[in-house]
Amino acid sequence: MKIILKEDVAALGKTGDMLVVSDGYARNYLLPRGLAVEASSRNVKMLEHQKKVIQARVKKQKGKALELAEQLTGVSCTIARKAGEEEKLFGSVTSRDIEEALRSKGFAVDRKQILLEEPIKRLGEYSVPVKIHSEVTAEVKVQVVKE
Repeated sequence: MKIILKEDVAALGKTGDMLVVSDGYARNYLLPRGLAVEASSRNVKMLEHQKKVIQARVKKQKGKALELAEQLTGVSCTIARKAGEEEKLFGSVTSRDIEEALRSKGFAVDRKQILLEEPIKRLGEYSVPVKIHSEVTAEVKVQVVKE
């Protein structure tokens, strides 16, 4: 089935892409969730008009993301945790902890945007990437200190 994506789908494509997918995937997943529409002649004409609108929206979102990334680059968060010998933490610092620290500084960042490969388990200073937009990533300094 030939479809037009209305939203970005991770493994499939970006908004406005015209693709051919299996009938079942389109009927049972993409169409009911509003992620795509069938590529009829009417919808193709609508797509051409909407591409301009979509491009403007994406450009605006990217501009906001770049602005936020610029602000986040200078931010340093300090998280205090109990630590034992050899600077090992009792527990760990996760993306949820970093999200709370950023929220207390006035930044609305979702924990899913924080690209922490594994939880931090030692004291020290770490540079943690935050993916704000599909093309924009900022680095945030996280200091883990002894409580």
